[in-house]
Amino acid sequence: MNIEEFRAYCLKKKGVSEEFPFDEDTLVFKVAGKMFTLTGLAGDFRINLKCNPEKAIELREKYPFVIPGYHMNKKHWNTIIVKNCDSSKLIHQWIDNSYELVVSGLTRKQREAL
Repeated sequence: MNIEEFRAYCLKKKGVSEEFPFDEDTLVFKVAGKMFTLTGLAGDFRINLKCNPEKAIELREKYPFVIPGYHMNKKHWNTIIVKNCDSSKLIHQWIDNSYELVVSGLTRKQREAL
């Protein structure tokens, strides 16, 4: 997976917006104004994804390319070193999980608006 594929996959989801709220190098994807993934445009291609705390630990133990979320709450976020993962399907699944986790935390009115 490359950054263009990552961006296209995220933008296909309902209610997703992209922005640069921190600086010109950090691309953030949000649903209903809440972050579900982000990536840096400089350096190695890495993505941060929101994750259930128990699942986050499980993924870190199972996959060497999954580490605690860089510059994020390490309990709820993982960083994926994309170049070390040869499965776009797995990354898509984790993006989906992050998106659904954020959507599940929205109000009923916000979910219905999607």
